Amino acid sequence: MRPLTNEETTTLFEKLAKYIGSNIKHLIDRSDETYCFRLHKDRVYYLSEKMVRVASSIGRDQLGSAGVCFGKFTKTGKFTLHVTALDYLAQYAKHKIWIKPNGEMTYLYGNNVVKAHLGRITDDTPEHTGVVIFSMTDMPLGFGVTARSTAEMKKLQPTDIIVFHQADVGEYLRSEDTLL
Repeated sequence: MRPLTNEETTTLFEKLAKYIGSNIKHLIDRSDETYCFRLHKDRVYYLSEKMVRVASSIGRDQLGSAGVCFGKFTKTGKFTLHVTALDYLAQYAKHKIWIKPNGEMTYLYGNNVVKAHLGRITDDTPEHTGVVIFSMTDMPLGFGVTARSTAEMKKLQPTDIIVFHQADVGEYLRSEDTLL
């Protein structure tokens, strides 16, 4: 495991800022313990400094993972968030969408969210911004990118897409071999 370079850190924080905005500081400046991001085999892990010291005693080839996998860097240098980061995104999200129970399963199968499934949405959510999707019982289901702003969503037909799917908790079953 190695620390992220400045370029990698910038790319990671830009991606996280789309979903949690300035709440990134809450990930780093925690009152309980010092946490950091580390890179291991193109994957970015979020873990405590104490865990970093423990993981450093394990060989690179023997270490599978340590901490929470936030995502991975592609070969082109872009960062892709994984569903494993959902707990932290949900905790610090700026914009949220709640979907009705009849839309939960279609979303969990990897489909986009349509207006008919919209239960609630945070006010003034802009177009093309990251949102965390919740069930009506406040359980985080996944995250995506809005297709329209809150004001435009009111004028749409029930079958129009309002959120483009990025990741959902159904991925734990659909692609369990590639998550870690």
